[in-house]
Amino acid sequence: MRLRQVMDWSAAVWAGLLAGIVFLLAQLFVLPGFEGGNAWARLRYLASPVLGEGILAPPATFDVRALVVAILLHLAIAVGATMVLAVILHRWGMLIGILGGALFGSGLYFINFYTLTLLFPWLFALRGMPQWTLHLAFGAIAGGLYEAFEVEEYEMVDTSGGN
Repeated sequence: MRLRQVMDWSAAVWAGLLAGIVFLLAQLFVLPGFEGGNAWARLRYLASPVLGEGILAPPATFDVRALVVAILLHLAIAVGATMVLAVILHRWGMLIGILGGALFGSGLYFINFYTLTLLFPWLFALRGMPQWTLHLAFGAIAGGLYEAFEVEEYEMVDTSGGN
């Protein structure tokens, strides 16, 4: 018999939501200062995998459908990614949560902009150092928040092979 740390799924969901909100706010209000454009254009890009490339047509103004789809899609992806991250890192503590999270965020960037652009080629326009930095920050925040929120619980595991 040995102890095994149990995943804290609630901590993963909350960490994903909060890290996703930080990412979304930075995407909408910080990155346009580095890359140009405006928050409405960014929301349309975030919604475009669901609504299609047509949502990107000018003018880049408020669109309630794009707003709702972008927020829901983005937060769902953020929570899902943080749950995967938590499974990988949940036994290692805060430092590894942050550093490992940053590496994970970097991996998400490369998946998003070097693989998913095969399905959604218009997202290629967002590729660059500011997006990569934002993905690194997302991963670090998600990993750090998971470790901060995690309530450590353990269960007994039979290592005898059932004999």
